[in-house]
Amino acid sequence: MFDLLNVLFAFIILAILLLVSVYIKQKVQLLQQLYLPESIIAGAIALLLGGEVLGAIALKINPNSSLVSGLFPETMQQIWVQCPGVFINIVFAALFLGENIPNPQDIWRKTAPQVAFGQSLAWGQYVFGILTVTFILIPLFNIDPLAATLIEIGFEGGHGTAAGMAATLDKLGFSEGGNLALGLATVGIITGIVGGTWLIQWGQKQGYIQQENLTIKQQELVATKETESPALTIEQLGIDLLSLNFGFTAIAIALGWLILQGLFWLESVSWGKNGLEIIEAVPLFPMALIGGIILQLIMNRLGIDYLIDRQMQERIGGVAIDVVIITAIAGLDLTILRDNLGVFVSLSLIGIIWNIFAFVVIAPRIIPIHWFERGLGDMGQSMGVTATGILLIRMVDPENKTAAFESFAYKQLFFEPIVGGGLFTAAAPVLIVQFGSMPILLLTSGLLVFWLVFGVINYQKITEQ
Repeated sequence: MFDLLNVLFAFIILAILLLVSVYIKQKVQLLQQLYLPESIIAGAIALLLGGEVLGAIALKINPNSSLVSGLFPETMQQIWVQCPGVFINIVFAALFLGENIPNPQDIWRKTAPQVAFGQSLAWGQYVFGILTVTFILIPLFNIDPLAATLIEIGFEGGHGTAAGMAATLDKLGFSEGGNLALGLATVGIITGIVGGTWLIQWGQKQGYIQQENLTIKQQELVATKETESPALTIEQLGIDLLSLNFGFTAIAIALGWLILQGLFWLESVSWGKNGLEIIEAVPLFPMALIGGIILQLIMNRLGIDYLIDRQMQERIGGVAIDVVIITAIAGLDLTILRDNLGVFVSLSLIGIIWNIFAFVVIAPRIIPIHWFERGLGDMGQSMGVTATGILLIRMVDPENKTAAFESFAYKQLFFEPIVGGGLFTAAAPVLIVQFGSMPILLLTSGLLVFWLVFGVINYQKITEQ
């Protein structure tokens, strides 16, 4: 049990670290050029001043030093350790709240090429991850087969998913997996931004960037809300807008929890009787995402969806992801990264090579219109987080002349619930434990081939119209 005052001061220090990182970024031009998020800088500061760096140095100099645990009290660090797995649920619950969720059939035609490319990136990370781990890393380093999931967890999922999956990997006996995934997420977001910036320069020289207006009007990609006056205004409710929207986020998490409990029950009366336990290791956050979609659809049906403010949900999710990233990096066990350096470097290189190869070679054969701008966003997301993809789109198309941002946003409806922190991301480690790596390799290879073939066929249909 933590004293509530300790919890308060733990978050006060996080806020101060974030402010310090803002100041440092303004003073260090290299950090500005790298477009590193302030939360990563703050997490790095916390890591340096914690027990892993400052504490280790103090321990070597004087084992009796008061700094052997770093500058932060043990209680504070214990609170931070629990934050990633908790706050990631808020991030995913808020992901679709306040968004217009149009009829999937209406937007599929416009976003299908990007869905195909995004899915190809994700399944390829599994395929090459399993191949690398099974035939290279296990013989060389005797690493756990679950390491095959780390590229997708760290690169496609990012820090939030890596932090959320740490407990699952630990339950399955791969305790070092969480730290390796967080390390991969850090490598992914840095290389995603740096590599994306270099690719933009390359694309400009090659003449691939063509910011022309689409023949399909941009307005067709944006669903409009009804403009009549609502029956009940926010002011009449007498509640702060932030408090109201946090309540909706809480409902989404609660719905996700109910879904997870229902799956627990279903497993207990069906396949679980034979010893096949999959749901037990599934975390809450992908269910919170589904809970958010369900809540939004219910609010739409009741005609009170105007009560959910998208900007507020983005701020709630933004604060939560900052907490996740700072505390996840602050809690990195550098000893684990050092002891598994060969595995870490190998998975990093495989992930980077596959993502860049897919963008340069596959994207122009799947995305028929403005492939560079649209594909770059998906590549950025597959090497960091959704925000990385958005950042690269803004860099390459600041005026949104290609409608790449809308296509990227709507693609998430067909993407996030499955991979990148979705249901398969959560289930993949459990499936490997239950069935072994080879069946999952066949499954993911089949899905990769499916999306590649679908993407090429869909490309040909669009270009022939």
